Amino acid sequence: MRVLIAEDDAVSSKLLQTLLAEWNYEVIVTENGEDAWEVLKQDDGPSLAILDWLMPGLDGPQVCRKVRGNQLNRMMYLILLTRLGKKDYIVKGLEAGADDYLAKPFHPAELRARVQSGERVVRLERELRERVVELEDALGKVKQLQGLIPICSWCKKIRDDQDYWHQVDAYVAKHADVQFSHGICPTCYEEVMKPQIEQAKSDNDEK
Repeated sequence: MRVLIAEDDAVSSKLLQTLLAEWNYEVIVTENGEDAWEVLKQDDGPSLAILDWLMPGLDGPQVCRKVRGNQLNRMMYLILLTRLGKKDYIVKGLEAGADDYLAKPFHPAELRARVQSGERVVRLERELRERVVELEDALGKVKQLQGLIPICSWCKKIRDDQDYWHQVDAYVAKHADVQFSHGICPTCYEEVMKPQIEQAKSDNDEK
């Protein structure tokens, strides 16, 4: 997973880069809020970001507000990095749209735990979106078979919108994600197949 670091302090930025790289994350580094926003708003931008609260230009909470205020095409998990440890600052950061926060100086184990938590949330959100797409596709296929379907009362063929007549199995297979295995029901066997078999046996006996 790719992680954006937005941190103007060179020491903190280097430490974050080193730790995340050790944990096999692909790291993108920016030094101010404007550059961070430019990276995040890209269609293929990272889904997890660690944003310093105090940065030149846009600060961390302002970047969070821009992310939440725009319809991006993916789930974003935002972690604010701050020395402002008072509860009112933490509340302000969360209200701005941050998902989590990390106080400076941070412990590597705590950083890793919070990043892994964000990664799980992003992965679950991505899987949920994929399931929704699959469900919508399935419902779309089901809806194709709803409504009034013209069917011949004699041969049971179905007429499509182009006024062509199709066998029932061919029509359903075309409009739904199903396949047919053919067999003979008991009624048809007794009324159709059995008399034909008996007639064939009788014809053979006569020969």
